[in-house]
Amino acid sequence: MINFLDLFAGAGGLSEGFIEAGYSPIAHVEMDPAACNTLRTRTAYYWLKNNGKEEIYKSYLEGKITRDEFYRIIPKIELDKVIQSEISDKTINVIFERIDNQLDGKTVDLIIGGPPCQAYSVIGRARDENHMQGDQRNYLYRYYAEFLNHYRPAYFVFENVVGLLSARDKAGKRYLDSMIEKFHDCGYVIHFEKIQAKKYGILQNRVRVILVGKYIGVEAVESGSSKILKEEGSDFYPVLEKRPDLEKYTINDLFADLPAIPAGGGKPELTETNGILASQYLTEVKIQDHPGLPVTFHVARPNKKQDLEIYRIAVNDWNNGHERLKYTSLPENLQSHNNKTAFLDRFKVVAGDEHCAQTICAHLAKDGHYYIHPDIKQNRSITPREAARIQTFPDNYYFESICGKPSRTYAYKQIGNAVPVYLAFCIAKAMKKNFPDK
Repeated sequence: MINFLDLFAGAGGLSEGFIEAGYSPIAHVEMDPAACNTLRTRTAYYWLKNNGKEEIYKSYLEGKITRDEFYRIIPKIELDKVIQSEISDKTINVIFERIDNQLDGKTVDLIIGGPPCQAYSVIGRARDENHMQGDQRNYLYRYYAEFLNHYRPAYFVFENVVGLLSARDKAGKRYLDSMIEKFHDCGYVIHFEKIQAKKYGILQNRVRVILVGKYIGVEAVESGSSKILKEEGSDFYPVLEKRPDLEKYTINDLFADLPAIPAGGGKPELTETNGILASQYLTEVKIQDHPGLPVTFHVARPNKKQDLEIYRIAVNDWNNGHERLKYTSLPENLQSHNNKTAFLDRFKVVAGDEHCAQTICAHLAKDGHYYIHPDIKQNRSITPREAARIQTFPDNYYFESICGKPSRTYAYKQIGNAVPVYLAFCIAKAMKKNFPDK
């Protein structure tokens, strides 16, 4: 079994893909309390599944037992795999101690994860008056390096936004170059590439930078016998399997078996599918690879009357001519935003007849204007479950809140910040060639 450590874990999209590929998590480190609860619930699910007790998980999803009652059933050592903590100078040694306690004689073979991306993103820099220079999140990779030094895994997988390729510090140096040099000093050679999720079976226009490091030893680095790999090929970088066979599927295929609901409709606890035969796509990318468990969070946010009228126009424009709505083309009485020179595509349909949705992001937690459902009869923004399907989360993946009650807002945020699970699975599957003895 290949053991991995997940840093800046979020709701677990990256680690879920690695678990599905047969890897075993030692620990997940994350500071957001709601995301940590999601990780605990998923950890509990796997323990129950491995022990033939999935009915308990089903009872929890159906609301028959509380979260506290649910967690009391799970061994503490399992729930302790989730370490809720900011990674900082003050906390890092405590985190090391907690992870070391989880190891129980095992080694960390792989570290995965990527720091929060807002500081590197192009949009984030455009909106910030200082272009995110000086933002401490730019330097979280230094803590990642501390974990590499402490555990010296054979490999690491570091994920982040494409903006990482251009983000620079006040001196004009790319953070990416500083990052690579830091990881190189830890004894790693590094290769990175831009990965387009849509090439590998994900119905989403999501592009990310994936760095992979291979440990060769600090001595080899210091001797100058190694090189930092950037554009060159490498024998350790995962070659992902492209899935042209999945290009025939559309967003309509992804949503087909979910019941039609209006704005404000649905329920977070449990949804029965509508009887329409589910698309083969859902099983191909493991969204419905866990039969017999409820589908949750198919619940739509309520919308203002004005927004619903804009949604109707946006969907009609798309359905009747494949035209995207331009904000300034709306009737004057619907143009309530002062900014009429930028973000004119702020209302956008997730086109049902397309093979690729726009990038799912955490802004969904604030409003759904950029993610309008393609069915004009439903006239709403997409639900957390629909967003989770675009992100290829399994249907039985439950997104927790802080208080224990279902929350659309927390779910949207966690889903938007995640790595698509099936993309993580493809990376994990391709990485296995680097662990022939595991």
